[in-house]
Parts: sequence; C-alpha cells; structure tokens
Amino acid sequence: MSDTEHWPGFDREKSAQVLVAGGLTDRRARRTRQSLHETLMRLTVERGYDELSVADIAAAANVGRSTFYAHFTDKDDLLRSAMGTLRAALVQEHAAAGIDGTDLDRMLGFSAFMTAHLAEQHVLYRALMRGRAGPILLDLIRHALCDIVRSELAPGSRSANVSLDDELSVQFVVGAYMSVLTWWLDRGAKEPPSAIEAGFRHMALNGLSRTRKA
Repeated sequence: MSDTEHWPGFDREKSAQVLVAGGLTDRRARRTRQSLHETLMRLTVERGYDELSVADIAAAANVGRSTFYAHFTDKDDLLRSAMGTLRAALVQEHAAAGIDGTDLDRMLGFSAFMTAHLAEQHVLYRALMRGRAGPILLDLIRHALCDIVRSELAPGSRSANVSLDDELSVQFVVGAYMSVLTWWLDRGAKEPPSAIEAGFRHMALNGLSRTRKA
C-alpha cells in the first residue's frame, strides 16, 4: 500500500494548485523541496532508508504530510528528485569543461568530479546503497553517466541514433565505472579518490583508444 492510500480522497495535483493559489512562491517551494531532500539524506544516514516513512521525513522537515504529497508521490520520488541535483551538477561540470569527444586525453572528465564527490559523501552513499534505495541510486547514476559519455562519443546524436560501436563503448565505460565505484564505496572509500580516478581513466581510455582506432 502506498503512503497516499492512507489519505482517502487526497488529490496531489489539486493540493499543489491550492498551495500555489494561496501564495506559495517558487522560492518557498524550492526551500520546502530542499529541506525535504536534506532531511531524507540525514535520516538515511542515521536510521537507514528502508526504516523511514513519509511521516518520519515530513515530521523531521517540519512540514505536514499534505505538503509532502504536494511535491512528491512517495519517498522514492523524493530520492529521485534529490539525486537530480547530482545529475545537474554533473551536466554543468561537463559543459564547463567543454569536452566534445575530439580529444581522447580529455574524455571521461566526469570521473574526476564524480569520484571526488563520492569520496566527500561516502558515508551517505554507502547508507543509500543498502536496501531498497541502492538499485534506485545506482540506476539514476548510471543513466546520468550514460548520457554524458554518449555526448562525448557521439556528439549531437540522440540515444536512438547512436551507432552500435559507440553505444557499446558507452556501456563499457559506464559499466566499468559503476563496478569500480561500488567496490570502492563498499570498502569504505579508503583509497584516495585521485588514485581511483587515475586508474579508471587509464584503463578506460586505453580500451577506448584501441576500439576507436580499430
């Protein structure tokens, strides 16, 4: 049973419209969502994702459950929204680097930012990877990285139009990185992020250079 089923007749869309009509500004809405994001992360570390209910999150964020449901359908929806900030940061970092796939030595630039971020927040990510949040988190990261790597290997192409060779390269790179990061986090991120990033880039770029020259 979903959390919204405990609220007979609750209309999430209508509730959101009422809140906006009542003077809920974009700034206030952003603050509410940000507070819920931060509360979810904090409680996940403290208590574990699987142990949390919407009521727990709303109470800790000092908002009502009706306000929660005006923004999110459930805690998984909240998690996906919170991880959207990571995706936005990755895209911004990649755009700022100006990597277009023509310079092999600069490719896979996502790994430096991503690995440093994971090292800084390794306690949170280890907590998220336990239980039901793990598959959601890893799937979100995988899709974000696939989009970024695809834009380097096949700039200007949509996912459906990428060649088989390029898509295999995308899946190879992202799959390798996901395996490395889960292994590293499981170990407590003991090794320096610079060493992890350098090792990954060396092996991945070596594989790509051979493939793209073939």
